[in-house]
Amino acid sequence: MDTVIGSIDACNPATGDICRPPNGAVSTVQNSTPAHSTTISPCDATLGRYLARRLVEIGVTDVFSVPGDFNLTLLDHLIAEPSLKLIGCCNELNAGYAADGYARSRGVGACVVTFTVGGLSVLNAIAGAYSENLPLICIVGGPNSNDYGTSRILHHTIGLPDFTQELRCFQAVTCYQAVINNLEEAHELIDTAISTALKESKPVYISISCNLPAIPMPTFSRHPVPFSLAPKVSNQMGLDAAVEAAAEFLNKAVKPVLVGGPKMRDVSTMIRCGQKTIIFLINNGGYTIEVEIHDGPYNVIKNWNYTAFVEAIHNGEGKCWTAKVRCEDELVKAISTATNEEKESFCFIEVIVHKDDTSKELLEWGSRVSAANSRPPNPQ
Repeated sequence: MDTVIGSIDACNPATGDICRPPNGAVSTVQNSTPAHSTTISPCDATLGRYLARRLVEIGVTDVFSVPGDFNLTLLDHLIAEPSLKLIGCCNELNAGYAADGYARSRGVGACVVTFTVGGLSVLNAIAGAYSENLPLICIVGGPNSNDYGTSRILHHTIGLPDFTQELRCFQAVTCYQAVINNLEEAHELIDTAISTALKESKPVYISISCNLPAIPMPTFSRHPVPFSLAPKVSNQMGLDAAVEAAAEFLNKAVKPVLVGGPKMRDVSTMIRCGQKTIIFLINNGGYTIEVEIHDGPYNVIKNWNYTAFVEAIHNGEGKCWTAKVRCEDELVKAISTATNEEKESFCFIEVIVHKDDTSKELLEWGSRVSAANSRPPNPQ
């Protein structure tokens, strides 16, 4: 969790000199604006717009967010960046998982939430990204800079004047944490956080006081110098071998597909944004994996009419198609429709399966987990 400063090619705010990257590192960012370009207009030379430009520079063109009173001004300045699109999510955890998926697809992702109530909600997704070695930039709108060091008790906290609870939680699941409550340090902290996320391939945490994003600052008036990081070299032979082995394994499997249900509320976000996604929801009426470990009445849940739920969210706005299937022939037909006649739509296919329709491997795994969990305490 070391802080990385030398891996960035940034201007020294005091002298204007450019700090060159060590060890002959080269920029992995293409078509970035050079340092000698014309200065940015004062209305755009704000902390919020600087952060937006830095995100775009590393390839982030979509940021997943949930508004809250501490991040609203910051969201205004992110929206103002022409190359950045704000994707509003139904809750912070969904925003975090969306950024996780974005990082897997695009190389780096970002989400924006509000202080504590949002930060603690997104934490589980950030922890998952940390375990999966994903560069994810978690941005939190923090308290007013004047409130630090006071005895004020703010909303969205646990009722104590100590504002560090959220920071302490993120320290365990991020490789770098930046708390920006003054403009003088903002330039360096933002650059260091982003470069560290890229170099370490881990999430980082950036907290920005709610009264700072709209304030102009001389260090934000110059186009940022591109990040300069040594490119990651993939072992193509190893990758090809891994893909071949995985394909061979799946082709031999009797039941190769295991699909988890989507976060249903953010289906509305997918439809609103015109996603042409195909989602399969495997409906077995309960928690089959938990049943194999330890059965009980708590593993049976109230079943929903999931396709009707999606249709209610659709509400005639946007392109959406749903299907409910109960056998192989119906599934084949539904897939054909989703990939042909409805290929321009968001497609949701609910697959009804028996609660005991599971693999031999899962049964064996459940038995082993049950045995491991039920071991008695060692003698004292």
